Amino acid sequence: MIASKQQAQMPSPQPDMSEEAGSKDAFFIQLAEIAEAMIAAHGRDFATGALVLSAKFVAEGKPLIKRANGGDETVSAEKPG
Repeated sequence: MIASKQQAQMPSPQPDMSEEAGSKDAFFIQLAEIAEAMIAAHGRDFATGALVLSAKFVAEGKPLIKRANGGDETVSAEKPG
């Protein structure tokens, strides 16, 4: 499984970080690893375009992937209350 392999390679968040800050840091590390892989495979222009398009979709609340069950809903960007 890729996620668990990547998690084993990720540095652990700093101990004085809040749980939320540590979670955000871990996601940023994953995003950086994905960006590096895209650059290596397809170049900076592709990586930049893919990340900008993904950010646009997130901002507009559009689905990022087609779900296997046919649903096109996206996860809510709202923070839990």
